[in-house]
Amino acid sequence: MPRSTIVTTSWPTGTGSDLAGITTTARRDGDSYVINGSKVFISNGQNADLIVTAVRTGPDRHGGLSLIVVEADRPGFSRGRNLEKIGLHAQDTSELFFQDVRVPAANLLGEEGSGFQALMRNLPQERISIAANAVASIEAVLERTVEYVKERKAFGRTVGSFQNTRFQLADMVTTARVGRSYLDDLLARHSRGELSAADAAAAKFWATEQYVDIVGRCLQLHGAYGYMLEYRIAHDYLDSRITTIYGGTTEIMKEIVARDLGL
Repeated sequence: MPRSTIVTTSWPTGTGSDLAGITTTARRDGDSYVINGSKVFISNGQNADLIVTAVRTGPDRHGGLSLIVVEADRPGFSRGRNLEKIGLHAQDTSELFFQDVRVPAANLLGEEGSGFQALMRNLPQERISIAANAVASIEAVLERTVEYVKERKAFGRTVGSFQNTRFQLADMVTTARVGRSYLDDLLARHSRGELSAADAAAAKFWATEQYVDIVGRCLQLHGAYGYMLEYRIAHDYLDSRITTIYGGTTEIMKEIVARDLGL
């Protein structure tokens, strides 16, 4: 059965969050484009049979980027190793290589040079979706932790009966409720077409940073068991860390918010 995963390969080797730094090239040759370069950190890269590839078709930093669809059976296309990550082990993350890969000019998405605008247009939605995932994950982690401390005993009493546990959970639950209200407001704006890039960036970095912090604190409440991979909290801890990096790092998100302030 043919695979149908589509991967957007917007991460060029060595550029990270800097989309305009893409160096993979696509040279027009008659009715074709010839693609050369490599990509890294590509989600679903091992399984995809159709790849939407961000390429440089001109020298302009922003206006010289385009999107081209590449079928995985094209000569010259190859997959590198499945990268070994700290967490998210169920998802493959790969290197992709393009060596004189020839595709029809009809595989160009949109107009030549419109790639950067296309990528930027959908970034706010991607970032608000990451924020939504972080808020939902916080709520789930807290729910499981509350159940754990109600059952786990230390010194003849439940862990949840200690004042430190109660205060920690009260603080974290309040953060989760604030995050849910904040997210709901931004999702309402998004549904009206009013979500700005700065709003999405702020939500993305705040929610993911809170997620990482709260997972770490919940792991602490599990004690030594929290460090054991047989417990879900250990996997939550490992999986949460990437959220402040993918979709744009926290530092880049803060830059977007600061620029919106005119700074």
